Amino acid sequence: MNAGPLAALAGIAPEGWLVGGAVRDRLRGQLSSDYDVVLAGELAPVARALGRAARGHPFQLSDSFGVWRVVSHARDWQVDLIPLAGETIEQDLAQRDFTINAIAEPLAGGPPVDPCRGLEDLNARRIRMVAAEAFKRDPVRVMRMARIACELDFSVDPATEHAARANAAALAAATPERIFGELKRIVAADRAPAGLELLDAVGATEVVLPELAGLRGVEQSRFHHLDVHDHTRAVLSEVIELERGPAETLGEHADTVRALLAEPFANELTRGQALRFGALFHDAAKPQTRGVTEAGRITFIGHDERGAMLATEALGRLRASQKLSEHVAALTRNHLRLGFLVHRMPLSRREIYRYLQRCEPVQVDVTLLSIADRLATRGDNATEAIARHLELARQLLGEALAWTADPPRPPLRGDELTRALGTVPGPEIGRILAELEEASFAGEVSGRDDALALARALHQGSH
Repeated sequence: MNAGPLAALAGIAPEGWLVGGAVRDRLRGQLSSDYDVVLAGELAPVARALGRAARGHPFQLSDSFGVWRVVSHARDWQVDLIPLAGETIEQDLAQRDFTINAIAEPLAGGPPVDPCRGLEDLNARRIRMVAAEAFKRDPVRVMRMARIACELDFSVDPATEHAARANAAALAAATPERIFGELKRIVAADRAPAGLELLDAVGATEVVLPELAGLRGVEQSRFHHLDVHDHTRAVLSEVIELERGPAETLGEHADTVRALLAEPFANELTRGQALRFGALFHDAAKPQTRGVTEAGRITFIGHDERGAMLATEALGRLRASQKLSEHVAALTRNHLRLGFLVHRMPLSRREIYRYLQRCEPVQVDVTLLSIADRLATRGDNATEAIARHLELARQLLGEALAWTADPPRPPLRGDELTRALGTVPGPEIGRILAELEEASFAGEVSGRDDALALARALHQGSH
């Protein structure tokens, strides 16, 4: 209780209490930089005094019922000052969601205030609601229950799970931003599949992500050993494994891929966590596109394009960023391309170019998704099929990483080409530049003279 902003705050408002996740984390031996502090009385003067004392910026959160936030100038901690709900801290804690979040520590020091037996549940690694009406007060707590369970690897008390199931339908009226705030943390967690399974168990998936709920029971071809729902979860698990330890699967590219997937991307997700959303949506349109041929073969023709539209609609509904929506849609749209090329091995340089160009800008990501997809598909002839797929995927992954680091360019500039051909800028020049870029990538032109000769031939051939 004597670290950084809390020490300063104890001198300003010693009657306050630290509550919520920071208390829970500290009791579990983990450090936190995000603090919730409950105070009685006016919060604005306390926030401004804390900003002066601890070099922070105070401001009121417009949509949080009088909460003030102080963020350090270095952005390495934040304190939310929250009005006391009720006459006493015990009354405040009685209105919270789960007992492990209903423990308070006095800023001035002293034993924890624990009227709901949260310490007992914390030691038992159990999530238990504070009161029977906890989910009625705020249905988003159904999502939060699954998120905390998978983040902490805690079990859920049966009565709490039953109450969550009874209130899951009310999530339909919750704001999309809050829904997505919890969902993205579930997907980003190490035990994301367990969190999603809990959402399924309480009926929340049908409400917040009906696209995924609809995958259950959709049978696939003999080359799959799982239905679409369980296959999707298996692909997600494989993506998580690629993030954790890609060396065995990716070989020489493992370190580069690991660093790439750890990069910040959008919506407070890393690139690897954004790829997890690609895993969730890559087969989302299979229920709508399922067909059976006269010979009895199951098909899903067009599920890639249709799935890209579904992903865009779903993430738009959840108010995810445009960057994430476009990224997941591109992953879904292109996730079949590599598999279609396996029977053409070895690929020509032009085939490699066309794969990378058509998948841009997700060449690396979708190649990884195809690996996870293939590893999760273990029906007939799986061993040989996986081996051939991985052989090609490793080759294309290296090409994709090189493309990302140094994208190919035409060997001539547009203005050079127009002068050499004696023409004007337009679609024809763009087409020739694209042809030159592909030929250069394929090693079919070397130097300016070769490029000019090919450009003239292409130009003459179009007239």
